[in-house]
Amino acid sequence: MIKYVKEATDFLLSRIASHLEIGVITGTGLGGLTDRMERGIQIPYEDIPHFPISTIEGHRGTLVSGTLAGRFVLAMEGRFHLYEGYSLQEVTIPIRIMSKLGIKYLFISSAAGGLNFHFNQGDLMIVTDHMNFTGSNPLIGPNIDEFGPRFPDMSKIYDSALIKLAKQQSLKLGIDLKQGVYAGVMGPSLETPAETRFLRMIGADAVGMSTVPEVIVGAHCGLRIAVIVVITNINMPDCMKETSIEEVISTANSASPVLADLWENIINALPE
Repeated sequence: MIKYVKEATDFLLSRIASHLEIGVITGTGLGGLTDRMERGIQIPYEDIPHFPISTIEGHRGTLVSGTLAGRFVLAMEGRFHLYEGYSLQEVTIPIRIMSKLGIKYLFISSAAGGLNFHFNQGDLMIVTDHMNFTGSNPLIGPNIDEFGPRFPDMSKIYDSALIKLAKQQSLKLGIDLKQGVYAGVMGPSLETPAETRFLRMIGADAVGMSTVPEVIVGAHCGLRIAVIVVITNINMPDCMKETSIEEVISTANSASPVLADLWENIINALPE
């Protein structure tokens, strides 16, 4: 892992600015933020040593560097998932690389199914906590001490100051920003009514197939983390409706400009 991270980092340092501050991960249909960047360079994932390749519809599969709201940003247009056949170490190696490139903030967006009946399709939710139901953990195996401790604390992984900042900026923009707990599952099959009912009973507000592994590794690397998900559908266990990837992408695309507005305002309001 150390060798792979170093080789990928050296490759990127020869091409992009070394004074990066913010790492961004965009999910299904949520690449609108990167369209607003003053781009430095754009690199296909397949050109980066040891970088996985995104295989999912709605993920562009490029790494973009540049500036947004006057801050230096490195953004992933698309991410990786366990259900694609990657290991958790492969899914999260971009976070390790970002950490070595010097980022301090990790901002993540993803599409999620809504479990809270007070939510509506298309709502934005800032994550305040998560539940890991992927069945594994990206920190399994020998600890890489240069990134973080063997047993990293997970009590405050979602930065309270960033959550407060997101709420302030959402009020300025007139966005009804929800907040809640995200349940991360493996996928790719969607949840059954019984699984949906269980997740609601134990306190999850949204469910998705990504984000949690990246957050765990980001916390291990000591990054300040904020996650905002788009609620692409509402799961009601007693009257479940069929959900298609086309519907998810359509809802994510519709919400993408509003989400981009919010992220841009958050980045603009970050302390110097």
